[in-house]
Amino acid sequence: MITKQDKNKVRKKRHARVRAKLSGTEMRPRLNVYRSNKNIYAQLIDDENGVTLASASTLDKDLNIESAGNVEAAQKVGELIAKRAVEKGVKTVVFDRGGYLYHGRVKALADAARENGLEF
Repeated sequence: MITKQDKNKVRKKRHARVRAKLSGTEMRPRLNVYRSNKNIYAQLIDDENGVTLASASTLDKDLNIESAGNVEAAQKVGELIAKRAVEKGVKTVVFDRGGYLYHGRVKALADAARENGLEF
């Protein structure tokens, strides 16, 4: 039987492997996704300077959502992070799915970000 700790350990190994190859710059930051059971978070990160340029999550007061752990909430977070990125003058990003499978909430966030002006 696979426990939750084992799943997260495998995800972290996968994420470390991907992060060795991915890096964000000021012109093309890294769009990082973190997904918990209740919420989903997205950040635009400039790895060269070690700075977060913009962030969005289901905890933001701008988003009036009832349930934060579903696909609709992830789509709204994707839209919000894309709007904040465009305000900062960022058009292209490197997508970092955080070791999660590109499916469900992670895919919904990415698709919504693409539809609202981000390229990756």
